[in-house]
Amino acid sequence: MKQNKYDESSFFTNYSQMARSIGGLDAAGEWSFFRQMLPELAGTKVLDLGCGFGWHCRYAREQLARSVVGIDLSGNMLERAKEMTDDEQIEYRQLAIEDIDFPAEEFDIVISSLALHYVEQLGDLFKKIHHCLAPGGAFVFSVEHPVFTALAGQDWHYGVEGEKLHWPLDDYHREGLRHSRFLEHDVVKYHRTVSTYMNLLLESGFELKQLSELAPTKELLDSHPAWQEEMRRPMFLLVSAVKK
Repeated sequence: MKQNKYDESSFFTNYSQMARSIGGLDAAGEWSFFRQMLPELAGTKVLDLGCGFGWHCRYAREQLARSVVGIDLSGNMLERAKEMTDDEQIEYRQLAIEDIDFPAEEFDIVISSLALHYVEQLGDLFKKIHHCLAPGGAFVFSVEHPVFTALAGQDWHYGVEGEKLHWPLDDYHREGLRHSRFLEHDVVKYHRTVSTYMNLLLESGFELKQLSELAPTKELLDSHPAWQEEMRRPMFLLVSAVKK
C-alpha cells in the first residue's frame, strides 16, 4: 500500500501546524540523536527517503554534501520543500519510497526520518537501498519504536482521574498492518519487531553500526519537560548501518 495522506487537505493542514513542521529539525526531539549518527556529509551524494519539507536535505547541503535527492510521494510536501529551498544541488522527486530505482552505487549516504513504518515490503526496499549505495556507504534511519507500533491505539492506559498509568503492550509478535489515528485521521502503519528490522538489514547486506532507543538526556529533559514520558517507554528507534 502506497499511502499518500499528506495530499489530503485537512491532514496536511494538521501536519503543517506541528512543532517540527514549523520549527524544523531543532523542534524535533530526536534530531540531536539522529544527527550524531550521521557520518561526515561533506563531499557526499545523499538520498533522503520521505523527505517531507526538505529539512534534512537542506541540512546535508549546509554540511557541504555535494548533492542531495529528496524523495516523497506527496505533492504538497514537495511543493513546500521547494518553496523553502534555494539550492540547485538539491533535487526533489515525487515518488513512492518503494518505487526507487537508482543505478548501482549512486549515493554515499541514504537517510530516512520517520517514514519506513509506512512501507509494507521493507525487505525489498532495504535491498534497493543497498544496491544504490556505494561500498561502505551509510544508511541512517528512524522509525516509530515497535513498542509504540504494536497496538494500533498508540496511547497510554489512563486512570480514573485521567492520569497516565502505563503504556499497554500487546500483540508485539503479530507483525503487519495497523490502522492507527494520527493528526485526527486514520493512517495505515506497519508494525515490526526490533529483531525483524535488524534481520532485514543483515539479510540485505548491511552491517549494523549503532542502535538507539532514544533515552532522553538530562539536557533534553531540562529543556523539554514533556519528554519525561519518554523515560517510561521508547517512542523512536534510530539505526545506523553501512553497506558491507
